[in-house]
Amino acid sequence: MRKINIGLTDKQLEGIIKLLNNDLADTYLLQIKTKKYHWDVVGPQFRTLHKLWEEHYTVLSQSIDSLAERIRALGGYPIATAEEFIKFASISEDPGKVPTTTQMVANLLDAHEQIIRNLREHIDECSEKFHDEGTADFLTGMMEQHEEMAWMLRSFIEGEAIASDNETSQPREKVASSKNGK
Repeated sequence: MRKINIGLTDKQLEGIIKLLNNDLADTYLLQIKTKKYHWDVVGPQFRTLHKLWEEHYTVLSQSIDSLAERIRALGGYPIATAEEFIKFASISEDPGKVPTTTQMVANLLDAHEQIIRNLREHIDECSEKFHDEGTADFLTGMMEQHEEMAWMLRSFIEGEAIASDNETSQPREKVASSKNGK
């Protein structure tokens, strides 16, 4: 095999590939969790969440492929077994559980936010420690995708709180003001 000559040392490449494999593991487990919830969701929000999570796991699937291809482009090999994904991931599964709909949303939100925090660290490491602005930029794009999905999930939870107050017809500011007696 021909040695990669792109201005990064073997040590830098190994460090970057390790970070990318961690991100791959998290993304893969999040896709599995999202698909599980897509299948398990019930209740009045079924259709909305079923469709939203289908959109999310489709994006996550594309991210998985992009992460694996980035690893290969840097001369590494992506992890690709369930055992490796669990070992390298910072998020966990929910085996044997069917949470409530709101808890499903909260669990996915927590996972996205964990991945966002990891990506922020990995972006900094790629840039500052490994001097690989290409991968830092690549990971920034990944982070932006997770931020958008987290925002959608967070909005759902916030909407649930407003709906439970039976004041859904009022704008959010109006609801807060009426609770404070204004």
